[in-house]
Amino acid sequence: MYDVAIVGSGPAGLTAAIYAARANLATLVLTGNAFGGQIATTHDVENYPGFEAITGPELTLRMRQQAERFGATFVVDTVTAIDVAGPPFTLTGSADAYVARAVIVASGASPTLLGVPGELELWGRGVSYCATCDGAFFKNMPVAVVGGGDSALQEGLFLTRFASKVTIVHRRDQLRAGPLLQERARAHPKIEFAWNSVPVAIKGGDEVKGLRVRDVKTGAERDLTVAGVFVYIGHHPNTEIFAGKLELDAGGYVRADRRMHSSVEGIFVAGEAQDHYFKQAITAAGEGCMAAMEAEKYIARLDASEPAAKAVVSVAP
Repeated sequence: MYDVAIVGSGPAGLTAAIYAARANLATLVLTGNAFGGQIATTHDVENYPGFEAITGPELTLRMRQQAERFGATFVVDTVTAIDVAGPPFTLTGSADAYVARAVIVASGASPTLLGVPGELELWGRGVSYCATCDGAFFKNMPVAVVGGGDSALQEGLFLTRFASKVTIVHRRDQLRAGPLLQERARAHPKIEFAWNSVPVAIKGGDEVKGLRVRDVKTGAERDLTVAGVFVYIGHHPNTEIFAGKLELDAGGYVRADRRMHSSVEGIFVAGEAQDHYFKQAITAAGEGCMAAMEAEKYIARLDASEPAAKAVVSVAP
């Protein structure tokens, strides 16, 4: 029996683990298959407070070591099911089952991948899914942005602050983004468009050197000389196992109130499992702190034998 079980090991889950363990709560972190979450795949991190530069793997390792120093237990297992009729709550993993009086969902989100050769091999070495995180590494370099929606154009415009040229690669000859964003992008001198084009390969050895695209109408292929490829064809939260158990929004994100409470008393949420807007390591860490502090208060009420509501409640978006 743990006091707190944390599902996920990105900045949200790791920060929650630090705060929960430091509060003398028996804390379990179920890391999933990819310890550290998305930031652990980032080669250089320059926008996390306290570090002028640090690699994603090193940052998450330091967080883990700090949590372990306070007594948190880490288990490499992926949660496949949860029983929300608690407390206590039972989480079923691929290897074992775990019981905790409170749960923090920090399972994060995953970018929708292109699924082309070179993407995974060069992820964090020129392939990125976050211009805010990585744009500054491409000063005076040409980059490509894949997508035609609001996110693609917003991030493309952001990248013009650094890149020498931004090529928007879109499979159609019309954008899906809002009219104002389209107007700004079309008018920007650094932005070009590769219409009716889909990526077929990302080229490079240790870093991105180019992007091969195919014309969907003619089938002709050509290479774009770019140092970075930013992909914006969607994100999906890793919340499938919580469907029907916690209240989710239309996009599959867990609904939470301002104090990180989910729709079930005793289950909290932090990071990109509920945040589809900011999607930054520092905001996820802050939410992990909040969720852990609220979990501590919840457990204190249990220890004081105050009745804990078990009913599902509605959480405003």
